[in-house]
Amino acid sequence: MTTSPAPTTSAASATDARPGLTPKRLYRLLAFAEVVTWTILITAMILKYAAGIEWAVLVGGSIHGFVFLAYAFQSVLVGVNQRWNIGRIAFAVLTAIVPYATVPFDLWLVRKGHLEGGWRFEATDHPADGNWVNRLLRWFLARPLLLTVLAVVGIAALFAVLLMIGPPKIG
Repeated sequence: MTTSPAPTTSAASATDARPGLTPKRLYRLLAFAEVVTWTILITAMILKYAAGIEWAVLVGGSIHGFVFLAYAFQSVLVGVNQRWNIGRIAFAVLTAIVPYATVPFDLWLVRKGHLEGGWRFEATDHPADGNWVNRLLRWFLARPLLLTVLAVVGIAALFAVLLMIGPPKIG
C-alpha cells in the first residue's frame, strides 16, 4: 500500500483552512466579548442604582470601554482584510454602541459569507490591493507580533487618553 503526500498549502493563501486566528474567528471572538462586556456594564449599572455600589460602573465601564476599542480596531482590520466597503466597516463599529447589536450583525456577516477566507498576506490582481491601506495591511500581517503589540499599546493609549478626558456620563 502506498500513500500519497499530503497536499501542501501556502501560508499566504487567502483560503487557508488551517486552524488559527482567522479573520472570522477574530471578529466573532471580539463580537462575543462585546456582548459579555455589555452584560457586565448593565449589571454594574443595576448594582450602582439598586444597591449604591458606585465602583461597579467604574470597573464594568472600564472593561467594556477597553473591549469596545479592541472590537472597533479589529472591525477595521478584518473589514479591510475582507474588502468590506467603508459603510460596512463603520456599521460594524457602530453595532458596538447598541447593547448586543454585534450579535445580529455577526450572524448576518456569517450568513452572507462576509467573514470567509483567510488573511491576505500577498497582493492579488484585485484593484484595491495596490493602495496604501492594503499594502500596510499585508506588511503588518507579515509581522503578527508587531501588529499585536502595536494594537494593544495603541488601544491602551487611546483608552488612557479617553479616561483623562473623562468617562462617559451615565445617569
